[in-house]
Amino acid sequence: MPLGHLALVLHAHLPFVRHPEHARHLEERWLYEALIECYLPLLDAFDRLEKDGVPFALTMSLTPPLAAMLKDDLLRKRFDDHLDRIEALAEHEMKRLWGDGHFAPIATFYRDEIRRVRDVWKRHDRDVVAGLVHHWDAGHLELLTCSATHCYLPGMMPAKEGIAPQLDLGVRGFEKLTGRKPLGMWLPECAYHPSFDAEIARAGIRFTLVDTHGIQLARPRPPFGVHAPIVSPNGVAFFGRDAESSKQVWSRDEGYPGDVFYRDFYRDIGFDLPESELLGEVGGDGARLMTGIKYYRITGKTVHKEPYQPGVARERAHMHAQDFVFNRALQMKHLAKTVPHPIVIAPYDAELYGHWWFEGPLFLEELFRAIPGTHGDVEAITLRNYLERFPVQTEAVPAASSWGAGGYGEVWVGPEAAWSWRHVHHATRYVGWLVKNFRNAGEDRGRALDQTIRELLLLQSSDWNFIVKTGTSTKYAERRIRAHVHRLRHLGHLVETGKIEGSDRTWLDDVCARDNFFNQVDSGTLRAPFPD
Repeated sequence: MPLGHLALVLHAHLPFVRHPEHARHLEERWLYEALIECYLPLLDAFDRLEKDGVPFALTMSLTPPLAAMLKDDLLRKRFDDHLDRIEALAEHEMKRLWGDGHFAPIATFYRDEIRRVRDVWKRHDRDVVAGLVHHWDAGHLELLTCSATHCYLPGMMPAKEGIAPQLDLGVRGFEKLTGRKPLGMWLPECAYHPSFDAEIARAGIRFTLVDTHGIQLARPRPPFGVHAPIVSPNGVAFFGRDAESSKQVWSRDEGYPGDVFYRDFYRDIGFDLPESELLGEVGGDGARLMTGIKYYRITGKTVHKEPYQPGVARERAHMHAQDFVFNRALQMKHLAKTVPHPIVIAPYDAELYGHWWFEGPLFLEELFRAIPGTHGDVEAITLRNYLERFPVQTEAVPAASSWGAGGYGEVWVGPEAAWSWRHVHHATRYVGWLVKNFRNAGEDRGRALDQTIRELLLLQSSDWNFIVKTGTSTKYAERRIRAHVHRLRHLGHLVETGKIEGSDRTWLDDVCARDNFFNQVDSGTLRAPFPD
């Protein structure tokens, strides 16, 4: 029996972005960049561990919007095209830098990396979801769902009737997309409020996560803090984030990703080179873009950057993985004195591993290879396996909390994004009324009703609030909010009147083809969570 258990949890999510009306839409690159730098390298690491017989256990969310995009034929074809363009750019860079002692080897490194990513893509028949499900079936991975479109659920409390559809469709949609029924859920932004605990249970969710203070301030106070799960009166088990293990990775100043030998995220040839050298990898208006080809390491907190050295960075990732496991072993020895079967929950955004921290997938792989060296002090485990092995004994209600800045929702409901919620709440009530009155509608009227539900779900995404708050792609987020509100209102009008012909039918066809989120989900399933 190990002294303690380590549960690494990765949250894989992107907002649903699909624009068939544009051949190379800027925001679709979010998915392509994440595939090249994060999802495919992670899948490759899982494949190597399995091939080498290295035991590993990881919990990972796969949100319905991300899964839907990964299964979408149009987006997969566009990713093929994106890979072709980036590989051609890497080949061009090799020629441009021929004979340069500092940068020619790095250009070759990127050409080889892109080819490796392509090999993983082909090895899994261009189906990342199926690749992850393979490791789930093999017992290495536990996949979690999320609410249908990663809605910040506490923000829905003024229109509480919208919470159940988000939760229920998050489960049902996930099952349609993966072929497996989830028992766990990543609550969007780890945001929880006791008022919807029963709704989580009714959706069939048996376990989830909250941030550290959600457990520490639970009522009654749990005797073992975040190092043992608690169960709510409705039967949902809650795990809490361990601050110590998170700090070693997340901390801006002390975390591993800030090591001076790791690749610098911000110095990209898309900004460094003249446009004539980028082979068209620029925005339609000439805006500069990240290409993923970056020649410099972090170096320090100065403008000056030294050339990236992939071999040295690999050695640092190995060293940091060893250090992380060593510290977890010390932590387990300490916890085991007072906590029966302690568990350390280490949750991170999946995109940290590879996208923001290029060496992150290698770090994870080396971490699992290092754990057997603790001789039983540490065992990697999934959240589900822990609950199966050690049923929860402590009953408590987690405190209202989230894991954003401040810990209580200001990022999503604060002054910058507050204006969007009145649209969400009005739309939620309106769609509920439509379903109640036209639940059995068929043909074009039924199609319009189903698409109204899809537009509501997309409007409720927390991503638009987050983007408005952070100011990263504000105009795009605002356009998405306005577009979903407009489409929802006109769709509702078509449902109410039942007159759908001519230009209205053409418009309905276009909207259904464009916002095809959950097109795998039938009408009965889409409408079921809305109360009569």
